[in-house]
Parts: sequence; C-alpha cells; structure tokens
Amino acid sequence: MARKVNELEYAEKRAEILAAARRLVYTKGYERLTIQDILAELQISKGAFYHYFASKQALLEGLIEEIQREGEQLFAAIVRDPSLPTLTKLQRFFDAANSWKSAQKEYLLALMRVWYDDDNALVRQKARARLTRLLVALLTEVVEQGHAEGALTTPFPDMAAEVAVALLLGLGEAIAQLLLFQPPAEVLARGERLAAAYNDALERVLGAPAGSLHLMDRAALAEWCLDDEARAAAD
Repeated sequence: MARKVNELEYAEKRAEILAAARRLVYTKGYERLTIQDILAELQISKGAFYHYFASKQALLEGLIEEIQREGEQLFAAIVRDPSLPTLTKLQRFFDAANSWKSAQKEYLLALMRVWYDDDNALVRQKARARLTRLLVALLTEVVEQGHAEGALTTPFPDMAAEVAVALLLGLGEAIAQLLLFQPPAEVLARGERLAAAYNDALERVLGAPAGSLHLMDRAALAEWCLDDEARAAAD
C-alpha cells in the first residue's frame, strides 16, 4: 500500500510541475521559460524539480507526452463509438484533431518553435514513435471495421493503418515547417495543396471513396497562419 501511495504522490507532483510549466509557456514562451521560473511558481527547491525531470529537455518531453495523452483520450472515444459508421468515424477523428489543436494553438506554436531544434532530435524521435504506436492502434480498429462494412477496400487491411499514420504525421510535420519558415500567405496557399495531396493519398491507401475524407480544409488551415481579419477574408 505504501508503494502505491508513493507512486500516486510522485505522479501528482510531476503533474503539478507540468501544469505550472504549461501556464508559464503561455505567458513567457518555452524558450524564455527557465527552471527557476517553475521553482518560483511552485515554491519548490531545485532538488525537488530534478527529482521529477532531469533537465529542461526532459520537461519538454513531459509536456509533449501530456499533449499526446490528451489527444489519445479524445480520439479513442470517437474510434470506439459503436454507433458510428467507418467514414463518419474517420471524419470525426480528423475534425476533432483540427479543433483540439486550434483550441490550444498558442501553446502548441510556442512548443513548436523549439520542437524542431536539432538539440531536441532524440526527444522528437521518441515522441513520434510513441504517437505512431498510439495512432496505429486506434486506426487499425477503424480499418478493420471499414473492411468488414465494405466502406474501405484496401487490399492491405493489416498494413493500411500504419501507412495512414505515416501520412497523417507527415502532413502535420510539413504544415509545421511551413508555419515556422514561410510567410502566412504562402502557408495558406501551399498548405492547401499539401493537405489535398495527402488527402488523396490517404483515401487511396485506405480504399475510401474519392472525396469522402477531408483532413484539413482552408478554414482550419487559416486558423494557424492568419490573423482574425485575414481569416475572415479567406473565408
């Protein structure tokens, strides 16, 4: 029993540090955030912080894992809804992902600026591997359902989810690179083309009817690269 209590206390304290870091990322940005800021926010010692996180890079990994867990809960609820047919389920999955990301856009953008730094390559690789496993497990369930319903005609039902996830992550990384390194107008124009190309590839991989799925529309993309006035004009 004592061990379980200790594990619970450890998890709660770690979550408290992550919550404080998340609040500070919103107000200061991740690059300007220091470990001392977190110590001051929580009134804890440096030793206490390092008991849970070996470095600021480990903290970044923890923040990303937290985001992934939140997404997993959201997506699993959709994937495992027995009332939804396959194509509806897939579209709700994509729509929910877009809405969820948009709702915390400023936070994700703040992390994105350091996420693609060379110093974080190993953390990035580990996070991508974890996210791949998570999404493949969820989409495999949908592909199996779709194959049974006849809604998806892929000749590779055992591999389609893995290829589909590679496409989804590839699109996300391509859009992130545009947001980081291209002017807003170019992000919108090229992003639309990218989304359309990945969308076409995804439908082919899954054997879904052409035009039945929409990964990201113009309005969702505009949320990321334009201000309010420009988004209204784009709509």
